[in-house]
Amino acid sequence: MTRTLAGPPAVGRASPGHAKQRRSRMSRHQARAGVLFATPPMVLFLIFTVLPVAGALGLSFTSYDVFTPPQWTGLQNYARLLEDATFFTTLKNILLYCAMFVPVMIAASLLLAVALNSRLPAMSVFRTIYYIPVVTSPVAAATVWTWMLNSHYGPINEILGFFGIPGPAWVGDSSTAMVSIVLVTLWQGVGSNMLIYLAGLQNIPTHLYEAAALDGAGRWATFAHVTWPQLRLTTLFVTTLSLIGAFQLFDQAYVMTKGGPGNSTLTPVYQIYETAFNRLQMGYASAQAFTLFLIIVAVTVINMRINRSDET
Repeated sequence: MTRTLAGPPAVGRASPGHAKQRRSRMSRHQARAGVLFATPPMVLFLIFTVLPVAGALGLSFTSYDVFTPPQWTGLQNYARLLEDATFFTTLKNILLYCAMFVPVMIAASLLLAVALNSRLPAMSVFRTIYYIPVVTSPVAAATVWTWMLNSHYGPINEILGFFGIPGPAWVGDSSTAMVSIVLVTLWQGVGSNMLIYLAGLQNIPTHLYEAAALDGAGRWATFAHVTWPQLRLTTLFVTTLSLIGAFQLFDQAYVMTKGGPGNSTLTPVYQIYETAFNRLQMGYASAQAFTLFLIIVAVTVINMRINRSDET
């Protein structure tokens, strides 16, 4: 008579039920840790962002001058906005600024990124040099550039005069004031977008360039058929950030031109500042701010759809 002897139990091998319990406890522990780390920033976001935005939205339906309690006026501020010629002037100015700033910003940052996308030792130095203006205070940069663009003793006009070119009034002329602001904002913002394009360039698979080289493609053909298509999402990101930043232009216009001459550089954010803190019309300023927010959202959505249609 034969007997089947059972072998010894496996040592160190947990049962499926025990392993499942361990995974469940680990998941709960990770969830609690995630909530613990996420709670402080979410509370700060709620207190310093969500609540002020909600309060400003409520003020947009009131008449409020800081010194007296708000009085409910309904849609009166928004109806007034539709008849405000100055507000439409600011929109025209900012659209002109976007038309000059955004294309040049994309082209300049992309060209810099392509030029600096090299493993040479000196490239890191040049990348740092081009990025330094990004960390400069906008007010300080605008102040220095206002001196440099001075029509009487500014070094820019001195250099132009050395070559026999009469320098314009720059910030003192309505035909060149916006161009001056564009130059300053380009100088200060091109470094950050250059780094974004550099990251995009370094993520392009090398086998695509190898295939293009085997097909006999030159530099321009390689850029047009490999580099540029691979940077579509990066370009969409840079374009969106540039548009949002352009519609929020304030520091340079405030320091360099004060919105002049003749309201030629008055921006929507500058008008909101003037309405709120100089005229103490907080309700009307809030209505202007939320109207600008809706315009920015609309422009961003249109930009994303245009880029998406181009990609398809």
